[in-house]
Amino acid sequence: MAYDGARVREVLDAVRSEGRAALTAPEAKQLCDAYGIPTAGEGLATNADEAVALAAEFGGPVALKIVSPDILHKTDAGCVLVDVSGEDDVRAGYRQILANAHAHTENPAIAGVQVQQMVSGQEVIVGATTDPTFGKVVAFGLGGVLVEVLKDVTFRLAPLSAGEARAMLDDIAAAEVLRGARGAEPVDAAALAEVLRRVSELVSDFPEIAELDLNPVFATPLGATAADVRIVLQTEETAVAPQRSQEEILESMRRLMTPSSIAVIGASNEDGKIGNSVMKNLINGGYAGEIHPINPKADEIMGRKAYKSIAEVPGEVDVAVFTVPAKFVASALEECGAKGVAAAVLIPSGFAETGNHELQEEVVAVARKHGIRLLGPNIYGYYYTPQNLCATFCTPYDVRGGVALTSQSGGIGMAILGFSRTTKMGVSAIVGLGNKSDVDEDDLLTFFEHDDNTNVVAMHLEDLKDGRAFVRAAKSITKKKPVVVLKAGRTDMGARAASSHTGALAGNDKVYDDILRHSGVVRAPGLNEMLEYARGLPVLPTPQGENVVIITGAGGSGVLLSDACVANGLDLMDIPPDLDAEFRRYIPPFGAAGNPVDITGGEPPSTYEATIRLGLRDPRIHSLILGYWHTIVTPPMVFAELASRVAEEARAEGIDKPIVVSLAGDTEVEKAADYLFDHGIVAFPYTTEKPVAVLGAKYRWARSAGLLG
Repeated sequence: MAYDGARVREVLDAVRSEGRAALTAPEAKQLCDAYGIPTAGEGLATNADEAVALAAEFGGPVALKIVSPDILHKTDAGCVLVDVSGEDDVRAGYRQILANAHAHTENPAIAGVQVQQMVSGQEVIVGATTDPTFGKVVAFGLGGVLVEVLKDVTFRLAPLSAGEARAMLDDIAAAEVLRGARGAEPVDAAALAEVLRRVSELVSDFPEIAELDLNPVFATPLGATAADVRIVLQTEETAVAPQRSQEEILESMRRLMTPSSIAVIGASNEDGKIGNSVMKNLINGGYAGEIHPINPKADEIMGRKAYKSIAEVPGEVDVAVFTVPAKFVASALEECGAKGVAAAVLIPSGFAETGNHELQEEVVAVARKHGIRLLGPNIYGYYYTPQNLCATFCTPYDVRGGVALTSQSGGIGMAILGFSRTTKMGVSAIVGLGNKSDVDEDDLLTFFEHDDNTNVVAMHLEDLKDGRAFVRAAKSITKKKPVVVLKAGRTDMGARAASSHTGALAGNDKVYDDILRHSGVVRAPGLNEMLEYARGLPVLPTPQGENVVIITGAGGSGVLLSDACVANGLDLMDIPPDLDAEFRRYIPPFGAAGNPVDITGGEPPSTYEATIRLGLRDPRIHSLILGYWHTIVTPPMVFAELASRVAEEARAEGIDKPIVVSLAGDTEVEKAADYLFDHGIVAFPYTTEKPVAVLGAKYRWARSAGLLG
């Protein structure tokens, strides 16, 4: 149906003209009617006789609800009565609601009492709210009082496609209730999804709608009807982030990440100065581009001509790295603007992170005036190993690889550096984002998507400046490359004031969790997991199906590995009889086929080799989890070498399946794990959880990218 946007605009303008933010129930119903959102039959009574007449018209039990802009939470005020039948009860109910309203609020403005036809069915909530990070988001879950108790809800960005709306119904824990649990008839999923879609379009078309609740919506096999509607308007204007095209972002990020020339503003000959450390890292790191030290008090720094100002530097300068105190940044940035510098890397602190928002805003204004992209401030700098670029005051790092890592925190950045060095994880980039005054995660995702030197991205973030821009960039890159995110701050932000159930529910980590997941991002629960995912995901080939098989030398490990599979959303294959018989050819009679395949701990290397080879060659098996138990019969390095050899032989035959290994044993298993990692098998000592978690992360990415067979 065509929407009646003109009617919605008329109602909203009238509410605003009266200085109100909350719509009355009849006004909210008009908006629903204009967008074809089904609501229960109702009418407004301004006296008891009118209430009786309306109740008679509906011909059954009714609900009575106060209509007052001063009483938004009607139930809490005792101003809702349900299942009211008969003339006497309707009259008494009308009077009781008015009395309760006056007892709850002094001199409330009362338009009357809403008389509403009673409806029944499965109670769900459909809502929308304005999230500070993602803008308009739509919520769905079990409704009524259950929404407050269970909080079984899911969120998506508005507006929704028909497919996205339908998928939301399956994304709550209680989805089986809607499908008809215990022999009940399933609800009309198409009608319910259509309500979600129309709500999402209403709030998208009219962004001044801050919060919208349909709670409850009664879903039945014949349709879906909202029994209560609550709508609240925004009272403040929302700031809009600058929008750049992908081409503009790519051009500026390429000049930042692959510069031909760099100026160091505040370069120094004095050991211990940040300007000295940055110069050393650039020169000693092997950066081949031009390096221009800027210092008004020096003629030469580290054997290179120094310039009083960046204006004196001959030729173009792509990047200016700032190592001067915060108070000097704005004026030096003006000179960079006149020079045509593309990007400024602001290492200094002393900006918004210390409460000095005005200084940061001044710097941002200068940068925008000149079209300079800002990285930082308050960062450790950045690394891009394909260019031997180490523009940081931290320790250098030169192990090249395909992992790009970013962090908002300098401390987390150093943890990334240490982990990378210890594990010999090859990186393409390590980037500090700090205060994110300009360049943020979506800019870097756009660059890394098109960077042939990067095949996985891992990001530590505390917030997102523009959640929608991040989602757009993430949805694009995750079709090709995994993105792992460690989002700090999982705890409830419920102190945020909200006038609706949806608004209150959106004040926690669930919004981030749902929207990041549906943008294709793999979310890591902690720092170590983020780093291990980043290290392991490039090693594992993309699985071609869901069937996972565990082969273990220890029954106890097999049980724990099975538990880990369930926790990580992996499907343990139901071994067919012919494959079961094949495995039994190689394991002792007291072993166990099935899944896990328990070969027992005393078996020689040949048993491991035969069962692993069978698991790789059978096309019905898509991934292998190996549980090794340290014995003298099959020492750790013997196991590691044979497993690697069998895997390499399979790859030579065109068979490349994900293999992860849990090694239980003495300290020798540490060397074996390193050997396996070096040969394309993700392996960890002393843990059954980590290898399965990495495999689960690979599966989550592959599913979201549509790559599973």
